[in-house]
Amino acid sequence: MAEEIEDQEESLFEAPPMAEQERMCEAILFASAEPVTVRELESRMPHGCDAAEALVHLRKRYEGRGVHLVKVGDAWALRTASDLAFLMQKETTETRKLSRAAIETLAIIAYHQPVTRAEIEEIRGVSISRGTVDQLLEMEWIRFGRRKMTPGRPVTFVVTPTFLDHFGLESARDLPGLKELRAAGLLENRLPPDQMPQVGEGDVDIEEAVEEGQSELFED
Repeated sequence: MAEEIEDQEESLFEAPPMAEQERMCEAILFASAEPVTVRELESRMPHGCDAAEALVHLRKRYEGRGVHLVKVGDAWALRTASDLAFLMQKETTETRKLSRAAIETLAIIAYHQPVTRAEIEEIRGVSISRGTVDQLLEMEWIRFGRRKMTPGRPVTFVVTPTFLDHFGLESARDLPGLKELRAAGLLENRLPPDQMPQVGEGDVDIEEAVEEGQSELFED
């Protein structure tokens, strides 16, 4: 009798089969509007579940399907397969545009993060307005990072998981080159070449800044 009770107690703490854990992860991700971390998944699942392993199996199961399991920073989300994105297009068009200063600032933060306001201004050669930074913060494409251990302890800026998710990136190391950024719309020339603002003395050379920052991302 004692052995039966002991067996029953052990079964209460036994993790569900991996197939069931996959289903649990799938259900949580499907119902979540935002990407979910492994820790958040395991906090909702029964004791002893291995969400990380379940996600590996789940990702393989979704290969070649209309929906993919993708990693966004440290979190996971279900997303429409990129080659089927045209099916999700709406007839309405968002007219919200970034200013040239905001585009340059965002590119510098993406490729040089964590970066302070002073460092951004040094790269651009001109000061940045509070409104430019506020716009990027409002869009949740950048956030405040850790303060630098330098005089004044200035705050830094980094890109957010929302930025990575919007451009289909797993991490900042996956940032594309200049041509790919323009193709994605981040550095799109919104005016004809002869009407584009010319880069003058003191202005940022955006191509040079992107290329320099991209090389820094892979430096140990």
